[in-house]
Formats: sequence, C-alpha cells, structure tokens
Amino acid sequence: MKKKENLGKTVYYQNELEDEFSGIAARNFYIPSNYSYIHTNPFYRFFTFLSYRLILTPIAYLHNKIVLHQSFKNKKALKKCKKQGYFIYGNHTNQFGDGFTPSLMCFPKSVYLLVNPDNLSFKGFSTLFKMGGAMPLPSELKGMLPFLDAMEKRLKQGGVICIYPEAHIWPYCTWVRDFKNSSFKYPVKYDAPVYAFTNCYKKRLFGKKARMVTYIDGPFYPDKSLPAAERHIKLRDEVYEAMKKRAEKESDYSLIDYVKKEEIND
Repeated sequence: MKKKENLGKTVYYQNELEDEFSGIAARNFYIPSNYSYIHTNPFYRFFTFLSYRLILTPIAYLHNKIVLHQSFKNKKALKKCKKQGYFIYGNHTNQFGDGFTPSLMCFPKSVYLLVNPDNLSFKGFSTLFKMGGAMPLPSELKGMLPFLDAMEKRLKQGGVICIYPEAHIWPYCTWVRDFKNSSFKYPVKYDAPVYAFTNCYKKRLFGKKARMVTYIDGPFYPDKSLPAAERHIKLRDEVYEAMKKRAEKESDYSLIDYVKKEEIND
C-alpha cells in the first residue's frame, strides 16, 4: 500500500456496513408496488433520451472533470462485453460524482443505477433522476417482480446495471468497506458479466483537493461449477478483492481519515 498523505480531518464510525456520512437525512420515501420502471409513452421516452444525452451527460462530464478532475483507467476492459448488458459495482465515496461516474464510464451505453428510494423524494428533481436511469429499490415485496422484470429487460437491451454495494456514502474514503453479497444474486440470476470499478484519490498538482482516478477490473462471471446458492458469494468476493487491491495500491491522498470508535482507546 502506498503511504497516504492525510490532511488531518478525522471521522469516527461504528459500523462500516450501516453508518452514513453523506449529510442527507433519511426520508423513508415509499415506492409503490405499481411503480413504473419502464415507460412506453413515446413522448416520455423521447424527452428521456434528450435529458439523458443532451443535458445530464454533459453536466456529468463537466462536474466530474472540473470538480473531481476524474480520469479513467483500463476502460478497454469494457469492450469485452460491449455487445451485451452487464453489471458494474463500485465504491461509494462521492455524493454527486458517484451518480455521474457510471454513465461516463460506460458511454455510449445506457446505465441504470439502483438507488435508495429517498433519492426520488426531492421535489423538482425526481423526474430528472428517473430519466437519468435511477431505479429505486421497491418498498414492498410485491414490488420486486416489476423491478426484476425491468432489470432483465434493460440487460437484454444491452444496458448496464450499476450497484454501489457499500450502500452508504463515505466521502473521499480511500479504502473499500466490507459489503454484503445479496446484490450479487442479480448477475447470477441473469447469468450476466460483472465489472468492478474503484474510485481512488490522488493529490492534485496544485492545491489541497484530491483528484479521482477510476480503475476498472473484470469482467467477472458467475462460476457455474458451484451450486447456484454459492455463486453470488464467490462473485462478491472476487469483486471485493479487486476493489480492495486497487484502493490499497492506488489511493495515496486522504482528505478524511475514517477511524473506528473502538480503536480510539487501543
């Protein structure tokens, strides 16, 4: 691991699986079971195309380039699956940048980002988020069927499903947190390839801010030699190890040091 330069700001956490540091209060927004994940109205689809390609994509590029100084490494790996749909999994370290990174990384493919329902609770922005590819997790069990049907259709269309398995935002965190394996059941279910992308932070040439470098690894595939109930576990471990190695090797500039509370007295 490279020696990390730290600016002195420290954040203390208790549980890396549950703690949230985005600064956004939970709203407990409800997604009904009849939520429309795919719209057939031609006017809605037309304006979705315009919003995604002519508004959101340029905004995403300008934000991540100017604010985060983002660059990508190993994008050529994505060409191996350019004719099919696939999943991408990344570390969750930036409130706005993480919403933009998947579409920039996989352009010109359409990307659909699995999000917490609270992301659609902001008045005036929910429609734009939907047009930008946000797919909120259903709030009740009977909403899972249309959710899964939509995911399957997007994959068949050659789209990309993006998941942040850490679930919670830890701004500028330079290490990959532990995450659950449940979301890896999706690529196993649809026998789809998987890529890992790791947002790493390095010092800019000028100033004290960090620049983001996003590394891509994969593709990884469900191991059909294993029992079906175990395939998602191995897939999760492969993605986790790839992300962990990237972060340990490439992140060398820490704006925030995350320290577990029980370690304070060690």
